[in-house]
Amino acid sequence: MFEKRKDSDDKAPEQANEPGISPTPSATPSTPAFSKGPRSAALIGETIKIKGEISGDENLIIEGTVEGSVDLKKHDVTVGSSGNLLANISASVVRIDGEVKGDITGVEKVIVSASGNVEGNIVAPRVTLEDGAKFRGSIDMDPGAATATSKPKAPLRVSDKSGPTPVPEEAAKK
Repeated sequence: MFEKRKDSDDKAPEQANEPGISPTPSATPSTPAFSKGPRSAALIGETIKIKGEISGDENLIIEGTVEGSVDLKKHDVTVGSSGNLLANISASVVRIDGEVKGDITGVEKVIVSASGNVEGNIVAPRVTLEDGAKFRGSIDMDPGAATATSKPKAPLRVSDKSGPTPVPEEAAKK
């Protein structure tokens, strides 16, 4: 009834149709995108809008709109080119390709790409502003600042010989 062929390419479809013979591995579907195995990052798509606090234990890519806060101190956050945030971000590594209005704290570093637009303060030990990036705010690159819980330091005044010295509190208030 079945004729064996010498051509191996024609052999696989016949075997897949025969009862009791499983299809070849290349014919089986790939692992579903939502399997419980490890994945590179969670994704908030372009049409998603979130109001509130985002926290978790995995990397995150934001292409949609977020109002509130993003707190993933042990993981990476990427604001994609279509991402639009009115939120404070706290993560290990923060990369901005879209628009952020809010303060950004990077435990390791913050990168604002050429297409990025940030209006807010950045605190991280390493900060990169790529050529063409738009930024309005302040940058604090004190490595301990992201984790410090002590009171703010007094403003500094530069003297001619001894280097920066703290400004007396009365003078700082003026």
